[in-house]
Amino acid sequence: MNIKLIAIGKTDNKNLQTLMADYQKRLGFYIKFEFEIIPDIKNAKNLSEAQQKQKEGEQILSKVSASDVLILLDENGKHMTSEAFSSYLQKHMNSGIKQLVFVIGGPYGFSQEVYNKSDGKLSLSKMTFSHQMIRLFFIEQLYRGFTILRNEPYHHR
Repeated sequence: MNIKLIAIGKTDNKNLQTLMADYQKRLGFYIKFEFEIIPDIKNAKNLSEAQQKQKEGEQILSKVSASDVLILLDENGKHMTSEAFSSYLQKHMNSGIKQLVFVIGGPYGFSQEVYNKSDGKLSLSKMTFSHQMIRLFFIEQLYRGFTILRNEPYHHR
């Protein structure tokens, strides 16, 4: 199984980029992982919230194939512990799917079309974090999930 993370807009903070690159490298020991950035919508300030979500949604859906399992990282999604998330990953690996795709939306969330196509929603916290930080937190949790599955000490350091 492959895991792909899609996010809207680039990460400007070099420190976050460095940390994400470190966890992406570590993830490579466990699974094929791809992180794909969709560029920010041009002239977004001239668009309504709905128009921006629509344009972002079209770009997101263009990156997802019909056989992918699409999970949205959404504030209204299901909350899990790290252990439960590792079991969630194992369940998907056991199901025989080719690619599990997680998406971090833009500043206004997702279009209705993206919600309609999705196979589930996860929330990383009840708190609000920047979209750039969520990328790091999610990639770290993926790594943590695989270390839990392998009974490696990272989770309990």
